[in-house]
Amino acid sequence: MAFENYNTLRVRLDRGVAFVTVDRPPMNLMDLEMMAELHRLALEIEQNPDVRVSVFDSADPDYFIAHFDVGILLHYPDKPPPRPSDLHLLNKACETFRRMPKVSMARIEGRTRGGGSEFVLGLDMRFGAIGKAVLGQPEVALGILPGGGGTQRLARLVGSARALEIVLGSADYPAELAERYGYLNRALPPGELRPFVEKLAYRMASFPAEALGLAKRAVLAASEMSMVDGLLEETHLFNQLAVGPAAKELMQRFLEVGGQTREGEKDIDGLYDALFQTTRNEDG
Repeated sequence: MAFENYNTLRVRLDRGVAFVTVDRPPMNLMDLEMMAELHRLALEIEQNPDVRVSVFDSADPDYFIAHFDVGILLHYPDKPPPRPSDLHLLNKACETFRRMPKVSMARIEGRTRGGGSEFVLGLDMRFGAIGKAVLGQPEVALGILPGGGGTQRLARLVGSARALEIVLGSADYPAELAERYGYLNRALPPGELRPFVEKLAYRMASFPAEALGLAKRAVLAASEMSMVDGLLEETHLFNQLAVGPAAKELMQRFLEVGGQTREGEKDIDGLYDALFQTTRNEDG
């Protein structure tokens, strides 16, 4: 069986989506075991052909991941170690999620600060409940700085000025403000959050795996390449998909179920439902 023997995480696989629940009483503090399990899980999801999307949530209604356990940091030696040449486990987990040709997202309904914030920043998307989700990087207030990727991922996500405000100010960012800054993709009322995230996850998981992976790779190129190199990479990836029989078959079916007609494209979601219902029927 897949996804077994985790102590801080619970995993359920359904229709191409791995639903992962963080469960580390009493308040979902991140510790070395959780870091190791997040890294192991990232590798397992990456290698599992049945998973196209992963969705993280929390068993604790007040805390998604509170932060990294400060008690562990108190045992640091009095002198800093040499400059590292390898990523630590949290960064390895986040980089695995970032690089894998699959989608990852967080459904946040409680507080997630410090290492918890850094973990969700390492996922592809973040969605939060209005009035419940709170994000922040409080490390500078404790005399340290974000050490799990927060400075690097925030600056790339929200820009350097807002990243400096978040990191140096060490304040909380409720869902609506976090959405406005780009810290969250969307802030939604609590009753709407789960249905929205699940519908999006299942929708993405129904699409061709190769198209999901290469489209994600093309988007990542925007932050890693110059504009011209990124455009060339996008064209290269487009060409790889467009010549394949799977894409040609889907495009043909798109036309058959009403694509490129005035009435058909007024209800694009209904058109997609018809497209993939046809696909499922023929595959079954």
